[in-house]
Amino acid sequence: MTLFWRVFALNAAVFTAAMLGLMLGPVTVSAPVVRTEVLILAGGLAAMLVTNAVLLRVGLRPIDRLIRAMATIDLTRPGHRLAAAGQAGPIGDLIRTFNAMLDRLEAERAASTARALTAQEAERQRIAQELHDEIGQTLTAVLLELKSVADTAPPPLRARLRQVQETTRNGLDEIRRIARRLRPGVLEELGLTSALKALAGEFTTGGLVVHHSVERHLGLGRDAELVLYRVAQECLTNTARHAGARHARLEVARRGTGIELRVRDDGRGLGGAAEGSGIGGMRERALLIGADLTIGPAAGGGTEVRLRVPLPDGPRVPDEPRVPDEPRVPDGPRVPLREERD
Repeated sequence: MTLFWRVFALNAAVFTAAMLGLMLGPVTVSAPVVRTEVLILAGGLAAMLVTNAVLLRVGLRPIDRLIRAMATIDLTRPGHRLAAAGQAGPIGDLIRTFNAMLDRLEAERAASTARALTAQEAERQRIAQELHDEIGQTLTAVLLELKSVADTAPPPLRARLRQVQETTRNGLDEIRRIARRLRPGVLEELGLTSALKALAGEFTTGGLVVHHSVERHLGLGRDAELVLYRVAQECLTNTARHAGARHARLEVARRGTGIELRVRDDGRGLGGAAEGSGIGGMRERALLIGADLTIGPAAGGGTEVRLRVPLPDGPRVPDEPRVPDEPRVPDGPRVPLREERD
């Protein structure tokens, strides 16, 4: 029975009951209508309207639930579905169709996001390669030429050339640092543990100390390792750029059947700020590998980000004793952090 005929049947039943009440009951209507008859008719009309309203409310309640779900659904937090059990007819079909539409939308979003992030990583790699091979080699040649000229220049000019040489060397170091952020070669060459330790050391400056504690032999795939690294990188970037924190802690450990990344700081916290593109990007990356991302206030102040990555099926690697590492301060002078170029 369609929704139209269901509503029509409810109204027809109410009107039929009212007509039978008038036909078979002792109620009569005279002309002119007396007060008692008016009261009886008004009571009958009220009872008819109340009955009709209750029946319609019960019959259309699943549609109200569907409307609320459609208004609050968020594709970045998949898995929410309406229960269609016990719902027959067009309303049940509508709920099942809505759930099927969500399945298609989430699948299409996951596929398009995967393509976009894959293209983004490829573009990052291309830019990093060009920075290293083209600009890096050019600046290296400039440094060698400056050294050669400075060695033969008169003393007044030699000091200025040394200063230009030092500025060029700092620029070369900055380009190499940007290239490492765009393409984490240490992740491919040495693995996730070494890459995260290097990342923590890179963000350890005079104003921010990043402590780290990372387990070895996590047993994650390449895609999961890249997602975990990028989320940690985004968290530390936000901490250094916006949080005003003095200390941050990066932890990666096995928790039950998954791997958990936890990054927390003692900064000013999120407050009522809306989620920006950085947090949105972290959520998109988490969806690619079926991970859960939670962002909220940390105990004692600041912000805490947790990424829980499910372990792939297969034999688990035995846990190793984990000793927290001391905060590592990089050797030599550090240049100020600049905005990361995506």
